[in-house]
Amino acid sequence: QAQLVESGGGLVQPGGSLRLSCVASGIPFSTYIMNWVRQAPGKELEWVSSISPSGGITNYADSVKGRFTISRDNTKNTVYLQMNSLKPEDTAEYSCTTGDHWGQGTQVTVSS
Repeated sequence: QAQLVESGGGLVQPGGSLRLSCVASGIPFSTYIMNWVRQAPGKELEWVSSISPSGGITNYADSVKGRFTISRDNTKNTVYLQMNSLKPEDTAEYSCTTGDHWGQGTQVTVSS
């Protein structure tokens, strides 16, 4: 049974950093493009970043480019999202997804 489990969210001040993790099980993780998406209250789902199966190709939404870094460790079936220089508008629930499989999400709140 496929399962994606995110962790690492929390409350952080503007300008701070967080690293999200997403551990996959039940899927051939190393064959999947992995994505991070987010949804703020009252807003539509927003794609944040993606990474190729080997990790060699990454893509970012303009809103996070230069501040967020996606990476993966296929030996640990884990994808990461390093978030730096966080802004209040980054506040959202962050989820990892293959497109077919979704995690439950982890809340990130950026506030002073």
